[in-house]
Amino acid sequence: MCAHVSAPKTPKAQRSPQGDRFIPKRSAMDGEMAFFNLCANENSNPQTPSSAKKTPGKDQYKSTLADSMGMGQTNKPHKILTLQADAPKPPEGHLNSQRVLYTQNKVSDMKKKVSMRYIPQAPEKILDAPELMDDYYLNLLDWSSTNILAVALSQTVYLWNASTGSIEELCTTQGEDDYITSVAWVQDGNYIGVGTNNQEVQIWDVGGMRQIRTMKGHRGRVSSLAWNSHILSSGSRDSSIIHHDVRIAQHVTARLEGAHTQEVCGLKWSCNGQQLASGGNDNILNVWDMGQTTPRHQICHHQAAVKALAWCPHQANLLASGGGTADRKICFWNTTTGALLQEVDTNSQVCSLMWSKHEKEILSSHGFTQNQLTLWKYPSMVKVAELTGHQSRVLHLACSPDGNTVVSGAADETLRFWKVFGNDSSKLDKSKASFQSASLARASSIR
Repeated sequence: MCAHVSAPKTPKAQRSPQGDRFIPKRSAMDGEMAFFNLCANENSNPQTPSSAKKTPGKDQYKSTLADSMGMGQTNKPHKILTLQADAPKPPEGHLNSQRVLYTQNKVSDMKKKVSMRYIPQAPEKILDAPELMDDYYLNLLDWSSTNILAVALSQTVYLWNASTGSIEELCTTQGEDDYITSVAWVQDGNYIGVGTNNQEVQIWDVGGMRQIRTMKGHRGRVSSLAWNSHILSSGSRDSSIIHHDVRIAQHVTARLEGAHTQEVCGLKWSCNGQQLASGGNDNILNVWDMGQTTPRHQICHHQAAVKALAWCPHQANLLASGGGTADRKICFWNTTTGALLQEVDTNSQVCSLMWSKHEKEILSSHGFTQNQLTLWKYPSMVKVAELTGHQSRVLHLACSPDGNTVVSGAADETLRFWKVFGNDSSKLDKSKASFQSASLARASSIR
């Protein structure tokens, strides 16, 4: 016996609360206008005499007459049947949230107003630096994170405290033919590396004003130094680069040879410490990966010595390099691929490069003919400012810890302090800050 199974019933669709016929709402209709639109073409007389042809004056008269009778803009389509009432008008003072949101987004997408800042054309301070050597290949100036400026004048390193204006003599070489060839502060500013013509690298404790150790290994003068945490890299006239671990007795951890054939005059670690850039008097620029003894990229683009090197603090793997008298170019490199991104001919020897910490701007110092400092906007490489005043080539640049002031050292034996970079008050460290006008008045010579 089979059970009877009934088929499931389809549920009835619910009736719409609205009507199912399009019945016009007469209260919202304009019957007279609708009738006029329907009969306008029928009443037109095709046998219009030539004297009654349309003219601009007649059209203007008809339009004005129609407006005065409430029947203007008859050429625009009008609804003959109105099937529902118009939406109620919003109350006075109501703001549509979507319209407000659109307006806010529209304003944010608009081109921002370019802010103009004043760049003084004269230095804030000039210090005499007697016996500052006129040697393109040396690196004799550096500014620490603790606001102390180190400058090497012949055989002696002097320390100028930019906060107090005090000057101290750190060290003096002993040999008759010996002199200081390079100086470089460690990142925390407590120690300084000093290279000499006597092929030595010295480490000095600035707080105790004492020498901690002497490291040897080069067969020529040490013309460039660069710190990367506890690793101090040194470049020499013997064309080699040595990595020194200053914590251990056997300090030489790597010797980089064969990539340069002449003096290594430029040496800079990247901001993240993963790559080292080296430039030489052989016109070669090398990019080294941390821990490697062969260069990642060997670039032979420049036509003169490559001393000026600067890593961009705003963009990873962006390196700027500058060439000497026979080259005169500033080049920008992607150090991941080795590609040349951009170059600009400066028409003078490029001695040093310095990126701004706050803006995408780069400062270059030059030799003959103007001995000027030039501020460039990157990547457009439009000149923002040119600063003149030095009487000889501007060999060295160093930046204050707050990133606002740049000091330039030139072969005219002067140091000049320039307010060239913009402020970043949100990042300004008041304790290290900087460069007080009171301290500037206390000294006119570095020694």
